[in-house]
Amino acid sequence: MTAEAVTVELWAARLPGPFRFAEHCWLLIRRGDQCDRWEVWQDADFGGESWGHLHRNLMAPTAGIRNHPAYFLHRWCDHEAARIAIRTDAAPDSYPWCRTYRYVPGPNSNTFVQWCLEDRYRLSWRSVGAGYARRMRKDGSKQGWGKQ
Repeated sequence: MTAEAVTVELWAARLPGPFRFAEHCWLLIRRGDQCDRWEVWQDADFGGESWGHLHRNLMAPTAGIRNHPAYFLHRWCDHEAARIAIRTDAAPDSYPWCRTYRYVPGPNSNTFVQWCLEDRYRLSWRSVGAGYARRMRKDGSKQGWGKQ
């Protein structure tokens, strides 16, 4: 498969209830007619293919969260998309927090997405937990932010 055949999309949806200011982010990896949704969910092994809290295809690609619709944030194509896709596809073996989930300060869904994107894109302040991996790296704790 060539790099040109891969696209990566960043999607989000607002959270329900008192956390409606915050958003849950996920990645879509598109290869031709195939589309895989990658995200971390608060419940481990909840559906789709899963590795603890890390899920592939837990929900339909652009399904929102409860009654909050999904919205598109960004798209990568060509070589940038291929690099993100390789990192994301390897996450079951390399993402350091597959078995850990905390709403605040993380690791959570946004920690995973930011970990996959590295410094290619910075999630917004609404993406609570996005900075968790960066803080852990600075503290010298769990590694996992490095380039692949």
